[in-house]
Amino acid sequence: MLGESHDLLHEFPDLETKIATLRSNNAEFARLMDDYDALDARVRDLEELGTPVADETIEELKKERLVLKDTLYGILRS
Repeated sequence: MLGESHDLLHEFPDLETKIATLRSNNAEFARLMDDYDALDARVRDLEELGTPVADETIEELKKERLVLKDTLYGILRS
C-alpha cells in the first residue's frame, strides 16, 4: 500500500523483544536495521510526496529494502 510503514516492528510484531535485544547487543544487526529504516523512509517519502522518479527507481529501492528485510529476518530466526 502506498506510503505504508514497513518498519521491522510493524512487519514482525511477535519478534519485538528479540529485535530490541539484537539492536542493543549486535552492532551488525543495528547497522543493517538503520540501513533498512533509512531505505524504508526514503521509499515512503518518494511515494507520499509524489516526487517525480522513474518507476524502475522505486522498484529497485523496494527490492533493496526486501533484501535487507530478508537478511534481518534471517538473523532474527537464527
